[in-house]
Amino acid sequence: MNVLWLQSAGCGGCTMSLLCAEGPNVFDLLSGAGISFLWHPALSVETGGEVRQLLQDVESGAVPLDVLCVEGSILTGPKGTGRFHLLSGTGRSMLDWVRSLSAKAHHVVAVGTCATYGGVTSAGNNPASAIGVQYDGRHAGGAVPAEFRSGSGLPVINVAGCPTHPDWVTETLLLLAADELTATDLDSFARPRFYADHLVHHACPKNEFYEYKASAHHLSQMGCMMEHLGCIGTQAVGDCNIRGWNGEGSCTRAGYPCINCTAPEFEEPRHAFTETPKFAGIPVGLPSDMPKAWFMALASLSKAATPKRIEQNAISDRIMVPPQPKAPKT
Repeated sequence: MNVLWLQSAGCGGCTMSLLCAEGPNVFDLLSGAGISFLWHPALSVETGGEVRQLLQDVESGAVPLDVLCVEGSILTGPKGTGRFHLLSGTGRSMLDWVRSLSAKAHHVVAVGTCATYGGVTSAGNNPASAIGVQYDGRHAGGAVPAEFRSGSGLPVINVAGCPTHPDWVTETLLLLAADELTATDLDSFARPRFYADHLVHHACPKNEFYEYKASAHHLSQMGCMMEHLGCIGTQAVGDCNIRGWNGEGSCTRAGYPCINCTAPEFEEPRHAFTETPKFAGIPVGLPSDMPKAWFMALASLSKAATPKRIEQNAISDRIMVPPQPKAPKT
């Protein structure tokens, strides 16, 4: 299976993340599965005229294209022309190339939240009119229309994340190579369900503090960050705390709140990322599948039952009170 990878408007962070794939590394993993790059702007040696010829051969059908991967948002400005971003040496916009090559590809994969929904490059007033490959924020219809289907019959596969976990990318490609990814394996935003059926909350190391609603008040404290510090891991899809980054890390493991970077429009929360919006002292963003009244009742009971150990450790930057063995029965 061959892969053509284009980098559009973004930071290149998803490629940097992909290179952190471990055990085996990304090159051994993909080559072992018969997956090779026709071209990748950061990994391939071809440049200039060689790349222009390859693109022409793919576009003409002379070189079959199994997977088109697009990293970074697609700039449609000014006025829908896409000429804010020309693919160097071709005289054509990246918007034009993505549309043309998508029509030739058996599969199309958007890598990272910029490519999936517009992401950080669409933030603010979006002066460059940045959009995703098949979505504009939460709305279907981006560089390619909402009804677009690749040669496989699938929509654009949205491997969202800012950046993506390297395993999300490699696992998606491995599933495609094995012909094991179907429409039912994608969620409502076309994200692969092998990671999107999980919440960042799952396996979070702060779950004991969450259970007792023992909250941190400042960054670097050990407590749950939902109540005061903007964490929305109970609403954000991703298996970040299950599979870990670089063997063991994640945002919440490092003491930073989950900002829901796998979701459309995460870049515009309308408040500071480390701030929890509240109404009458109650967090506005509650777990997505729990009624508010139930949550408030549970929170009240949990706070009343909080052990002193958890209460003190929650507002500390390290374990101040270790667990104590139960006293023997007399």
